[in-house]
Amino acid sequence: MKTVIIKYNAGNTKSVQFALERLGVNGIVSDHEEEIRSADKVIFPGVGEASTAMEYLQAKGLDQVIKNLQQPVLGICLGMQLLCKYSEENDTTCMGIFDLPVKKFESPVPNLLKIPQVGWNNITGLHSRIFENVPENAYMYFVHSYYAALGPDTVATANYIINYSAALQKDNFYAVQFHPEKSASEGQKILDNFLKL
Repeated sequence: MKTVIIKYNAGNTKSVQFALERLGVNGIVSDHEEEIRSADKVIFPGVGEASTAMEYLQAKGLDQVIKNLQQPVLGICLGMQLLCKYSEENDTTCMGIFDLPVKKFESPVPNLLKIPQVGWNNITGLHSRIFENVPENAYMYFVHSYYAALGPDTVATANYIINYSAALQKDNFYAVQFHPEKSASEGQKILDNFLKL
């Protein structure tokens, strides 16, 4: 099985690669169209800022490559947000695979609920094959200031200030706001389930 991790200016590829190695899988880090298209599974990670990431992807033509993939694709963190329609982060038009806006957290009590959300939070309402044998209320590791709203493609929910999409799924596209590669055994299980799709 060929698993490709998309390389771009906001991809946290190393930690994902290490997580795959723990599962016995060699993840190939690449920004080459043919390499990505020929993969059995594609992982689209991300840490960074939406507008510069989208500009980079568009300049390389990777946004169109990603949108046209037919095999299972997993977006992680910023990768998930870029698969949505629009981000409030620097007024960014994203790929539109998920017809959802990405909004910035607004804390009603700034000293109590800090932005970004950093740390462990539980996920609920799990209904996707990537959550097989992952218990309801499992804790995942989050680092983010922006969130995808709830919608018809929401397959897991988290709450920080407001309920939001912790995971999305539409056709062959799966996406998680948290970092499964940093979420201990439950996160590893999600990656393993994705690889077995």
